[in-house]
Amino acid sequence: MSHEFEKFREKRLKGNAKLLETDNLLTKRFVSLDKQAYKDGALPADTKELLGLVASMVLRCNDCIDYHLETSVKMGFNKEQIDEAIGIAMLVGGSIVIPHARHAAESLEFLFEEAKSSL
Repeated sequence: MSHEFEKFREKRLKGNAKLLETDNLLTKRFVSLDKQAYKDGALPADTKELLGLVASMVLRCNDCIDYHLETSVKMGFNKEQIDEAIGIAMLVGGSIVIPHARHAAESLEFLFEEAKSSL
């Protein structure tokens, strides 16, 4: 049985492919800008990833939260570090972020289990 996170990955992959079928230059540039923004710069890429996670939680976008959680785990952040970022998101965003923190906790549990099983 497929986990919700795996469904998210599949939906995101298919959606991105469809999005990039466009001839619209603005859309293509925006997607490129997003990729460029998360590379090492004055801030290291891993710091930017946690910033993206916090912003996504405050903006209440579960797809974005999952994307940043997956990347954060791949970058080597541990649960305590990610939990601290989630705590900051709740502090900044208030109680309305709590449902998204629950979502993040479930996704994070899956991602760490998946990472552990691939060792």
